[in-house]
Amino acid sequence: MGAQSRWQNSLSAYQDSLRVQAGVVQSFDTTRSETDALVSSSQSAVGILQAAQAGNQLIALQTRQLLDLTALVAAQSRAQSLDGARTTANQEQARVQLNRFLTNGRGYQAQTVQMFHQ
Repeated sequence: MGAQSRWQNSLSAYQDSLRVQAGVVQSFDTTRSETDALVSSSQSAVGILQAAQAGNQLIALQTRQLLDLTALVAAQSRAQSLDGARTTANQEQARVQLNRFLTNGRGYQAQTVQMFHQ
């Protein structure tokens, strides 16, 4: 896999991470208003059934928030892992190229060069 491909994979992972982050941030207002409504419903519930239903809805909302957070952490971790892999592969590629360049007989051979045809 070439450096360009590794870079493209890292870029794609960071873009995915940013999209997930944007989705989480966009849902804040909706989540806040839903939470307020559910808390109000729970506090004004008449009877055990209404209170239990409101509690279940709060738990469902909390579960959705945890899923969003899990997706966010996973996307960020993926981006960091791919970037680390890219960096490691680039360093290894540079090491191999340097060794080839410095190897006697196969690598660089010093030669006398005449400039400007003197």
